[in-house]
Amino acid sequence: MELTALDWGLMLFFFAIFLAIGLLVAKRSGKDSKEFFLSGKNMPWWLLGISMVATTFSADTPNLVTDIVRQNGISGNWVWWAFLLTGMLTVFVYAKLWRRSEVLTDLEFYELRYSGKEAAFLRGFRAIYLGVFFNVMIMASVCLAAIKIGGILFDLQPWQSVVYASLITVFYSSIGGLRGVIFTDFLQFIIAMVGSIWAAIYIINLPEVGGLENLLSHENVSNKLHFLPNFKDTKTLWTLLIIPIAVQWWSVWYPGAEPGGGGYIAQRMLSAKDEKNAIGATLLFNIAHYAIRPWPWILIALASLILYPTLGDISNEFPNATAGHDLGYSAMLTHLPSGLLGLVVTSLIAAFMSTISTHLNWGSSYISLDFYKRFIKPEASEKQLVSVGRLSTVILMVLSALLALQFESALSTFNILLQIGAGTGLIFILRWFWWRVNAYSEITGMVVSFVVALSFEFYDFTLEDHEKLLWGVGITTFSWIFVTLITPATQTETLARFYNKVTPYGMGWNPFRRILGEKGIQLKKSHDQFTLDLGSMLSGVLFVYTFLFATGYLLYGNYLGALILFGVAFVAAWVIFSLWKKKKPRK
Repeated sequence: MELTALDWGLMLFFFAIFLAIGLLVAKRSGKDSKEFFLSGKNMPWWLLGISMVATTFSADTPNLVTDIVRQNGISGNWVWWAFLLTGMLTVFVYAKLWRRSEVLTDLEFYELRYSGKEAAFLRGFRAIYLGVFFNVMIMASVCLAAIKIGGILFDLQPWQSVVYASLITVFYSSIGGLRGVIFTDFLQFIIAMVGSIWAAIYIINLPEVGGLENLLSHENVSNKLHFLPNFKDTKTLWTLLIIPIAVQWWSVWYPGAEPGGGGYIAQRMLSAKDEKNAIGATLLFNIAHYAIRPWPWILIALASLILYPTLGDISNEFPNATAGHDLGYSAMLTHLPSGLLGLVVTSLIAAFMSTISTHLNWGSSYISLDFYKRFIKPEASEKQLVSVGRLSTVILMVLSALLALQFESALSTFNILLQIGAGTGLIFILRWFWWRVNAYSEITGMVVSFVVALSFEFYDFTLEDHEKLLWGVGITTFSWIFVTLITPATQTETLARFYNKVTPYGMGWNPFRRILGEKGIQLKKSHDQFTLDLGSMLSGVLFVYTFLFATGYLLYGNYLGALILFGVAFVAAWVIFSLWKKKKPRK
């Protein structure tokens, strides 16, 4: 398969636009660290929401979904669909709290919420742990997708794929800052969605597939269409649905779905104009991420089961590529015609760029603000901070490219990241609402979860992946709660300052209120209403899931089921709007 002049022309045209955006905003973005890392804290909700979606629409995401669908059917997607619960919790509970904190990075939060040398250590260590180690792992998994796509579509060597895919991204990310990233994200998301939908329509109508009806009735596909796992298969039910819904969403830290918000999601919320825009951005993100985007990938994954039913079929067709079910997506793209192929390849490269550029800017913000300025050179000028951020961008990309050459599967990388973050999620949820959570809590959770993950990786405990996850959650959660209760609480002055700035609700602050009351000190009253926020969260979850499955029923030709679910989604949306109007403004 070869790309024609039309395909190359489309790709070069869009790449030129991406570079132009970076150049146009370079001067403003280089003004100071607030501009470079938070785009001046003046971004509207719709632009931030699209940017979040574009970031999670990575080149490896269709590969991951394809891997899941080919092995476990559509219901296998609950391993990431379950994160909607923490996403909606972030929308209606945490988005406003993050915006009120007014920090420049989510790591600066540590010295707002905690006190002493332990808080400073936590901030500095996590700047390297997340900004370099964890961030490089994430970007390497994204680069792995570029390697597989490049190997199939262009017959490139792995090192060639990562080098070619990274050059333009590093350039506009390093000069344009977050503003350049957000603006290019908007265009890249449009290209990516048009490309994936158009590709799905064309592939479904290939003679070998025979249209949507034939696809859904094919013997290789018909048993993969259920939205829920087989309830009679206990093992599958537990691993694909019960554990993700009951445990995983609140207990596991995963980039883009952090319990309580965090990472680049927090960065977008912090760059919003105000609380309202922060909430609107995260709501748009969760709706688009879970309800709108997955179906084109799912349909292409199902179609791949007809043309390439086994791994052997993929290997025989593409002997130079690393075998894996995630290759099914790239393999199907080789059947696209000239023009459409160029658009789809451009969309995949755009998806790669949007994710990598966000992680580069996010990681460099940790290195520049939370490590360099905080611990190396506190008196650093704004120009120096921007320069460190730009240099960090290049270094992070090089490290990610080198690590990507060692990875093999998008799904295996996903599972490794889940295991490393197992058990830490509850800390990020409770630290806003329980005054006793301290810096030692977070240090313990981080260290124990990492040690447990390494133990499971290098020693044979004869445990399944879901059993490792449960053990990791249990050991880590017990450890950090125990340490929390035996270590001193954060200094009273720090807690009072944090509470008055953020005004979180929660019974977990009542003991602290009594302590201050005995000293004659009064805290501000929170005007947030937990019942309204919880109702909004549950309604948001109901809306997204019913909309997602209503779309599926529509594709299946089950019009009555689709109508009922769309009706439920409409009612859920009405409830969200009604509860929103009842909320009292913060004074």
